[in-house]
Amino acid sequence: MAPLARLNAANGMATSLAQEEYERMYATLKGKPVHNTLAMHWARLVEVIYAAERLEELASAEELTSDDTRNMNLQTPKEGIGIVEAPRGTLIHHYESDVNGVITKANLIVATLANSAAINMGIERAAKRLIIKGVVNDGLLNMVEMAFRAYDPCLSCATHSLPGKMPLDVRIKDYKGTLLNQIIRE
Repeated sequence: MAPLARLNAANGMATSLAQEEYERMYATLKGKPVHNTLAMHWARLVEVIYAAERLEELASAEELTSDDTRNMNLQTPKEGIGIVEAPRGTLIHHYESDVNGVITKANLIVATLANSAAINMGIERAAKRLIIKGVVNDGLLNMVEMAFRAYDPCLSCATHSLPGKMPLDVRIKDYKGTLLNQIIRE
């Protein structure tokens, strides 16, 4: 729950509009810490507002846009590692390249992987509360889907599905593991 965890640990935001939204979020949700999974979307929004405000500041900063700014002559790297806090969570990238700069090896650890245990628990909790006697409809599936979208709103991108498409395979089993119902949404 990276965005919400970061805001729960923060004392505020460094830009004015993000600070206003940060204060509004915690006032609405009755203070810290907030543990509601769906509040992750609001926290993500606060961080995106901050990023937009900060980008505007940096894009017009004299020390970055001056003709006196030094441009370094960089060699083609053989290896690169980066860690980025993004709206969907922590992204860890490791790349290796050949002498031409062509990537020969890539290893990515994305937020979905880091959040997989929490995503699975959220889906299970939502399904157990919503699915009664094996009866499922699109509305219930959408509500179960909300459990993982809070952690990963980009899952359709991570699964390489077209925008607006989220393949879903729901299998409802009894306590013995016998399949009671299966719904596949392409």
